[in-house]
Order: sequence, then C-alpha cells, then structure tokens
Amino acid sequence: MKIALFSDVHANHPAFEAFLSDLDREKLDAVYCLGDLIGYNIWPNEVIAEVRRRGIATLAGNHDLRTNEYAYELVAPDNRAFLSTLPAHIKLEYRLHDQNITIVMAHGSTRSINEYVLEELDENYILEMMREAKADVLCVGHSHKPYHRVLRDADKVKHVINIGSVGKPKDGNPHGCYVLLSIDEDCGLSDPQAVHVEFRRVPYDVEKAMQAIFDSPLPDELASRLLNAN
Repeated sequence: MKIALFSDVHANHPAFEAFLSDLDREKLDAVYCLGDLIGYNIWPNEVIAEVRRRGIATLAGNHDLRTNEYAYELVAPDNRAFLSTLPAHIKLEYRLHDQNITIVMAHGSTRSINEYVLEELDENYILEMMREAKADVLCVGHSHKPYHRVLRDADKVKHVINIGSVGKPKDGNPHGCYVLLSIDEDCGLSDPQAVHVEFRRVPYDVEKAMQAIFDSPLPDELASRLLNAN
C-alpha cells in the first residue's frame, strides 16, 4: 500500500503545479492533504479548484479557517463553503500481517489544529497523544519542517511523520516537500520496517511566487521567506 501525503500549500500555485506533476508520475493507492490550502499567496482558488476536481480527501488547516485575513478574502464563495466542510482528522486502518495498523492524520495535532508536533517534542507526551488517538502512525503538518521519528511503545513501534510543506518550506530547503508513505503488509507492528517514509522535494518557480507576493497587499517579507525557506 502506497499513499501520498501533502500539506501547507498556502495558495502557492507554482509550487502546487510542480508537486502535482511529480505526484502524477507515481502509482498510488490514495492521496491525502493535511490542510492549509490558503494563506501567504494569491492563488487560493486555483489550488482549491484542483483539489476539488481530483477529489483529494483534505483536512482543515488553521489558515483555512481564518476568515478575517486578506488571503481568505480572495477565496470565492463556493470555495469558502468547501473549506467550511473540511474535517479535523482522518483515520485509516489497514491489515498488517496478523494485526491492524492505524494511521491518524491531523493538521497540527490530534489535540489542536494549532499545536506544533516538533521533532524534539517530549517522547512521553507524543506517546500519550498517540495512545489517546489510537494511532500507530501519526501524520501531521503545520510546522513546515519534515521529519520521521520512530518511537517504541511496549511491544509496538510507532511512527510520527511531519510531511513538510509544498508551498512554504521552513527547513532551509526552498523546494516543495511531500511524503510517499508505504506499508509492508508482511511485517508486524513490532517491526520498524513495516512503515517506509520517502520525503520528496520538488523544485518550482520561486521567483514567480515571490513576485505575486510583491504585487499583492501581503507583506513583502513573505516573499523572502520562500527563497530562504524560513
């Protein structure tokens, strides 16, 4: 089983187009978006329209719910209605050898849309959150900083994955980031090799995305952040 996970496009259509071109070369079982389709750039309607056209299951991000910002004012009424229907979490269950494996997706965390599940977060805190959510694999976005962390919980191995950002990376690499997640059905939950995570980086026309910010009422500093990925 192989699925693609992406997040935090933030209305960056040039980055989104490059991501989709890369995505379409893969043979996938499913694609999921972990939120923040809008914010920080001028193409929210183009991004939302393509997500809707493709029928991509999508979570609500914190920016998708902010109704008092310039970026939200750009969103067409039908797309605003779409954003208002997005769920907070997605949960998947797969058969893994002789056990079930549960994948839980959230934008920030399972507890709050605005919480950052950073790589250095206390292990006991994360495990408590994952037990609460009944998650073997927790996939999040929001921080724009990709990582894959493997934790042990009794006789199980658990995985925490931040899938990074397609449209506004903050890890020093300006190329868009998404994840290909593969599950090996022949492994058990105690085997760390049961879950394979590939981080894909996709170059795009950063200058075009920056110029769109300069030509808009958005703060110019957002453009430099695209180039510096911070």
